[in-house]
Amino acid sequence: MNAPFTTVGVLGGGAWGTALAQAAALAGRDVTLWCRRRDQAVGIGARQENADYLPGVKLDRRIRATSDMRELKRCEAVFSVAPAQHTRDVLSQLGEHISDGAPVVMCSKGLERETHKLMSEVLSEVIPHARGAALSGPSFASEVAAGLPTAVTLACPDRSLGEQLVATIGRPQFRPYLSDDVIGAEAAGAVKNVLAIACGVVEGRRLGRNAHAALITRGMAEMTRFAVKLGGKAETLQGLCGIGDLVLTCSSNESRNMSLGVALGKGQRLKHILADRRGVTEGVATAPVLSELSDRLEIEMPITKAVSALLSEQSNVDQAIEALLARPFKEETA
Repeated sequence: MNAPFTTVGVLGGGAWGTALAQAAALAGRDVTLWCRRRDQAVGIGARQENADYLPGVKLDRRIRATSDMRELKRCEAVFSVAPAQHTRDVLSQLGEHISDGAPVVMCSKGLERETHKLMSEVLSEVIPHARGAALSGPSFASEVAAGLPTAVTLACPDRSLGEQLVATIGRPQFRPYLSDDVIGAEAAGAVKNVLAIACGVVEGRRLGRNAHAALITRGMAEMTRFAVKLGGKAETLQGLCGIGDLVLTCSSNESRNMSLGVALGKGQRLKHILADRRGVTEGVATAPVLSELSDRLEIEMPITKAVSALLSEQSNVDQAIEALLARPFKEETA
């Protein structure tokens, strides 16, 4: 195993960015946590706590919060956790302050709305001299920050770099499993957020555990079709970044996407749900992109399209459910 990087930058002061900074610090790294807002960075430094997104979690003293992107110059590796729809802008700022060949690990789960691109593709466009990788998997931020056991996928086409990144953030309680399939890992992360909204609707409408299990299973088929069409590997979806993340996100109200679906299933309006939220619910922006891509690429994704129609208010909950249940019977194939 290659020697770990000793200085790590994390872009994004939300719950997941802070948790990932904590994981790296607990692994022994010096961490610079970049926050968009100066007042948030100052507050984290003063209290050793991200009161906005992870209240009550004492952060390791190796974490230094800042709102000055220039301070990332000292970092040997950077983990990007900015929301998917802000990633291009944040990476544009980062590009001025990292050296050629610096590793940048994409940790956001979604697709860019305007371009329909995965986060690794956005990185390649904005910072072509960076060495890209992706981190994904079943990882609630609060549990990672608390040091509870977690396993994730770290996808990197360069095995040597991937091993170095694993050594950088890995520890017994935070276990990255190495893969070379960046496309599969990122595609899975994007789709599972949309499927979690659908599972939340099932929960909110009290349609039962049978329906919940069926939705996860048929959603897994949609996720696999999508990832493979983009060039990912079907076997990647059988791992932590695929079925692992899908099961977690579709089974707990701690998931922002599932809890949003629950609220929709109970009859609440999307705009009212989002107005009461601080964090980003990535599935809301991803659903229409996936729906458009499924048409363009001729991929059968009925659950995804039902969620997109529901979010855009082209259908209501009852109509979306009825449309899915009225689909023709078919063989159970992927």
